[in-house]
Formats: sequence, structure tokens, C-alpha cells
Amino acid sequence: MQHLLAWGLIGICLLTGSGKGGAMEEGPGSPKEPVRYIGKEKADTRYHDGRLRPVVGVQNYQVTRANRTHPERAEGVGWTYNHAPMLAYWEGRFYLEYLSNPVDEEIPPGQTLLVTSRDGIHWEPPQILFPVYTLPDGSTAIMHQRMGFYVAPNHRLLALGFVGLFPKPWDGTGVGRIVREVYTDGRFGPIYFIRYNSHHGWNEKNTHYPLYTASKDAGFVDACNALLADKLMTMQWWEEDRSTDGFYTVSGYEAPSFYHRKDGKVVGLWKWAHGALSEDEGKSWSPVVKLPTLIMDGAKVWGQRTKDGRYALVYNPNPLSDYRWPLGIVTSDDGILFDHLALVHGEVPPRRFRGRWKDFGPQYVRGMEAGNGDPPGDAMWVCYSVNKEDMWVSRIPVPVRTRVESPVHDTFDAMETNGFPTDWNIYSPQWCPVRVVEFPSATNKSLELQDSDPYNYARAVRLFPESQRATINVKILPRQTDTGRLEVEVMDGSGNRPIRIVFGEDGQIRAQDGRRQVRLQPYAANAWHDLQITLDTGKGIYSLAIDGKPALTEARFASKAASVERLSFRTGPYTDMPKLSTPTEPGEDVTDPNPDDPVALAVYHVDDVRVMPQP
Repeated sequence: MQHLLAWGLIGICLLTGSGKGGAMEEGPGSPKEPVRYIGKEKADTRYHDGRLRPVVGVQNYQVTRANRTHPERAEGVGWTYNHAPMLAYWEGRFYLEYLSNPVDEEIPPGQTLLVTSRDGIHWEPPQILFPVYTLPDGSTAIMHQRMGFYVAPNHRLLALGFVGLFPKPWDGTGVGRIVREVYTDGRFGPIYFIRYNSHHGWNEKNTHYPLYTASKDAGFVDACNALLADKLMTMQWWEEDRSTDGFYTVSGYEAPSFYHRKDGKVVGLWKWAHGALSEDEGKSWSPVVKLPTLIMDGAKVWGQRTKDGRYALVYNPNPLSDYRWPLGIVTSDDGILFDHLALVHGEVPPRRFRGRWKDFGPQYVRGMEAGNGDPPGDAMWVCYSVNKEDMWVSRIPVPVRTRVESPVHDTFDAMETNGFPTDWNIYSPQWCPVRVVEFPSATNKSLELQDSDPYNYARAVRLFPESQRATINVKILPRQTDTGRLEVEVMDGSGNRPIRIVFGEDGQIRAQDGRRQVRLQPYAANAWHDLQITLDTGKGIYSLAIDGKPALTEARFASKAASVERLSFRTGPYTDMPKLSTPTEPGEDVTDPNPDDPVALAVYHVDDVRVMPQP
């Protein structure tokens, strides 16, 4: 009888998932599958945006723009390979650290740069954080990093990098990991090694910098000791170190990020869709497993708990390593089951400078590790490089949503000048800023799009309730008629563009009627033009009135759309280049026009945006 009772209890455990080997140990959230994506959305990587719905109000800002012939407009040296950014927020300021080489990935010399910002929109010029390191034989090292910042328990901010060797700075043969303190006044402390690659013979005697314990600053030493004791932070070091001295509790995988589930377990995520669990803050890990529902390559994945108590993963949902677009996000209530793949960054400008292994697209995403800062507001922030040339950040509003339910009427008057335009999706390169400005006056603001970049554009998108019939009103003021281009488009949830209106470089307004473009009328500089669009997706037609007068009646859609839900303004033509077939190697620099010189400035103002869905 006792044997029968025991077997009955075991059966109950197996059915309910309790006990080792039960269903919970096999399913999502278990060591065999820490994370599962359950959503139906998948990225169509033939398109830069993956044909995904964008997160409402996500805003992309360019931090640095590489410039070879005018280094003073960039970081001061003119190097064009820039990659692997890291992000922190400390003492009211954003800190972004990134790698820089003259032309190619992993070809020396290399250095690490630091750039800061008060608001995440406007960034100071980069400073050299870790300079070029000269090796004993006179050659130069390559900087590398899988971890950038650490805010210690004593509130000291440490910045870190790794001194690696050609041709593989991440293979464990490098010199070691260096550290220095960043002070509140913007100065940097002395550079020290925090860990030598001693298993390859590097130590105090054959390196330029002393071990951190030589510092006379007890607070700095305490901060370094705290970091060395933090197994979750230092797990990021393994790839470049590869020591077998027992310092690392998990090895063999690249570029980890981690977050804490509500049950206290830590989820670790690595490149190539690998994951594992820890129940003791990284002192031990379950076996690292492949996560079959996460589609990604070696472009890094970022996971974190968001301020609304939910979870987010940000990554490139693309299995092709050379074509790293789009940058997407999935969200979760419990950190286990993730849903609703959505768009964070879907623009891919031309790669301006050739270089080895310069993959296309927004890539190598990182956010702020737990303890490394809490910017004001509810948004989450991530950083990444685009085409391994330029640094970008994205502000992602929380809670993450992809739909708007209420009619839109935006005057911009109550929005903060030069701040974040509420519920607007912004793509704002340095030479193409998008911002709320006090024009025509401080009490009558508008959204301004500038463009002086020969290879990029400004873009602003407003989502509105999904509609089959709607009336859209908007006022547009061009500052010029002899240069620049503004394309106004109404789009569906997949990015199709059935309605296309253009303020052209020749001073003419044109619109698409089916497959043909129709010239409508001239537009005036420094004058507001009122556009009213009435559309019917069931009939596949729209009408356009300009300044109260009919300009186009029952024009045919340029592409099919069962419904529409976005209004887009872009200061340049739509492009699908590069394609998945575009060669990444060896590539050539773009030269005509010179990418390092701005072109004639074009400025447009947008105001009084109203979208009214019709029954």
C-alpha cells in the first residue's frame, strides 16, 4: 500500500509539474528553455523595417556621425569604423562608450571613446577614454569590450575596456582588462588594469598600467573589488579572457546580457540565441541551451526588466549576420513567454565608408545593466551602431504598445521645446534633426524636420487608429522651394504606402495616382499649406485638397492596403538599398557627393495634425 501511495504521489508531481523532471522542468521557463517567443509576428527581412508595426513613440537619435575628411565634425581623428557601444546613466547624465578603428574591424590601432548627454538627444563631442595601447614590440593593440560601465555600491562610476591583440582581440590572448574612474566633473582618473590575462604571460612588469590595487584612492579600490566579486557583471569578460583559473562560472558563449525574473532567478542571454538560468546571482548556471523560438544571429540580444514590471528583449530578428535589420523588440509579463515582435529602428542608410566586416544595419544593441542607471521617465533606453559607423540611441516608451486607439489631434503647443514629441516616432540623424520648435511662436509650436545630409534623411511618423476610411488634415510649411524634398505618406500596418504626396526639389507638389505621379501645383516658401486627405481602403481611392481647393479626386492607391494606421513625413525618397543581395565585402566608399560635407539645408514645419477615422 505504501508503494502504491508513493507511486501515486510521483504521478501527481509529474502531472502538475512539481518536483525535478516534471513538466515545469521541461517547458518554457525551465533550464531546458529559459525563454520562448510565442508571437505570430515575424520579420520580413527583405524590408529594412521587417514590415513590423513600430512601437508607438519610439525615438531614434544619432549620437555620433563618422567623418574622415573633417574630423572636427566627429571625434577629432577621422576614424570610420565605430562599433560596440555601451550605455549608462549616472549623476543626471547619459554615458556612451564605443570602439573606434581607422577603417576596419579588428585591424589596429584601436581606441575607446566616451560621449555624454544630459537629455539623450543632444550629445557632447566624443573624448578619448582609452587611448591607443603600444605593445612591447612597438606594434599597437586593438581595444575591445563586452562590458563598458559599472556603478559601484559606493556610487563610483567605473569605465572598462579590453586591450586585445590582432587578429582576434576576443580570443583570450590579449593583454587584459583596463579600468578608470569617471568623475562627476567630467574628468577621468588614471588607467589601471583590473585583471591581466596572466595565463598568457601579461603582468605588471610588461604592461603600461599598474594593477588597480596600486591606487591610493581607497574608494576606487573598493569599487574595483566590488566589481570583481559580482559574478553577473564579470561573466561578460569571459570571451576576451578565457582563463581556466575558476574565475568564470559560465564559458563558451559571447556577449551576455541578463535580467532577474520575478521569482528571483536570473536569465542569461548570449549571441546566437543561447540562454541559461542562475539561482544564485551567477555563481552557477544551468547548462546553456539554444532557444529555438528566437531568430537571431551574432548581433547581440539585450534583455531587461522594464519600469512597468514587465520584460523586454531587443535584437535583430534576422538569421543573416551580414544584414542586421530591423532592430526589434518583444515583451513579456513574466520574463519567460515573449510576444508581439515590434519595430524599434527600421532605417538603414547607405554605408558611407568601406571596411572589413562592416555589416549593414542597426546592430550590437545594449541597454543599461541593472544598477547602471535610471533615467527620468518611464522609457527604456538602448544604444547600438548603424553600419558599424555611427552611434545611435533609442528611447522606447513603456509600456510598449503598437496601436493607437484615440483620434489624433496634435498641435505641439503643450510639448516640450527640443524635447520628446509625445507619441511621435522620430528618426533624427545629426544633420537631419527632428524637434519641437517655437515656430511660429512660443505659444504656437510646430514639429521641425531639417535635412543637410547627402546620404540620410529626417523622419517623423504618427500612428493613428487603424482605419478603413479616414480624414487626415495637416499643415506643412517649407522654408524653401529650390532644394530639399518632403515625402508625405499614409501607410498600413505592414509599411505599405498607398498614399504618397511629395513636396519636390523643383518647388512642385506631386502625388501618386496608381502607378503614375501627377504634378498638382507649385508650393510657396515660408507659407503654410493645408492638406486634407480623405481615403477609402475598401475602394482603394483617396482625394486630396490643398489650401481648401480640390487638387486630386478619387486617385487610386499606389499599393494595396486593407486599412491604414500611420502618417509619415520623410525628407528624402524611399529606399530599399542595401538589399539582402548587396555585397558587404569589400565595398567602396561613397564619394559623390562627399559624405563628409553637408548639402544645402532644407527645413520643413509640420503642425495641426488631425486624423479622424470615419465609420
